Amino acid sequence: MTIVSQGLRVVLLASLACCCGPFSVTTAADVGTAEPLELEPPATAKPAVQQAPVKPAAKPFVLPAGMKLAANLSYGEAGEANLLDIYSPDKATGPLPLVIWVHGGGWANGDKSPSPQFLQLVPLGFAVASINYRLSGQAPFPAQIEDCKAAVRWLRAHAAEHNLDPERFGVWGHSAGGHLAALLGTSAGVKELEGTVGGNLDVSSRLQAVSDYAGPTDISKFWSQAGADNVFWKMKGSSYFDRLFGEGPLEDHPDLVRLANPIEYVSADDPPFQIFHGVKDVLVPVGQAELLVAALGVKGIPCEYTPLPTMGHGFGQLQYRETFKFFQKHLQPKDSAPATPTAPR
Repeated sequence: MTIVSQGLRVVLLASLACCCGPFSVTTAADVGTAEPLELEPPATAKPAVQQAPVKPAAKPFVLPAGMKLAANLSYGEAGEANLLDIYSPDKATGPLPLVIWVHGGGWANGDKSPSPQFLQLVPLGFAVASINYRLSGQAPFPAQIEDCKAAVRWLRAHAAEHNLDPERFGVWGHSAGGHLAALLGTSAGVKELEGTVGGNLDVSSRLQAVSDYAGPTDISKFWSQAGADNVFWKMKGSSYFDRLFGEGPLEDHPDLVRLANPIEYVSADDPPFQIFHGVKDVLVPVGQAELLVAALGVKGIPCEYTPLPTMGHGFGQLQYRETFKFFQKHLQPKDSAPATPTAPR
């Protein structure tokens, strides 16, 4: 232990204040006694334990007024991974157009939890189905798209039961959900992706409108487009993209990667698309959107593409409003839609 005199103590503390920033200094004169300053802790002293911050408890979901919810409906055999929820206006008078929400999370995280983003469609006269699907830690691709297609078939097969119009189904997804939404949109009738989950194999999984927010569209070109500033660059071989296809880097699975690419299946009978992508996205390069836009253009598919120069991988109410208009245009008869909703409170 080193003992410092009272005069040196004041000088030392003043020096610490200059180099380390403002803090409270108390000298011996402040307390009326001349206590020595210990520069080293006693041998028996224990270092302070840093406590992890306590996260506030999540608020329970309260169903907004004017809505009804059919929760945890099973569309397949994979337990919780094959559940979906249907939100709809509680006083709808006729079959409703449906928008299917596909969550993101790198194909490895996320679930069908309610979000103000898609719930805003319900007051506009839509039903919304939010679906779970098997994550990459449970099963590799194509399990994810097989589940999504099974959900579409189930919803169409049970349309009358839930007051849905089976001829007016759209899909909306962000990131990994955007990829699956785009793949649903371009791969109608592709047997390699349809699977047998949940049965209803005589029912179509075709959709009538697709909104894709920052979804990968040609994973085989992902690394060539990403660059060193991409978040996943230092994870090559073990990133979300690699893990989607099982063990090893995605380059080990060229056939599965090809199956997973929405641009692989673009055809003249695909539904209208809407695509948003941030130019500054460091998770999914904007070039992925440009590839799909070009492929859709070659086949003459209507596509509303909006590159966002100042945005990254996230989106907001301005984009959501445009998506509401997109689904109103393609899924609702003219003059049937209520007014555009206000921003969520």
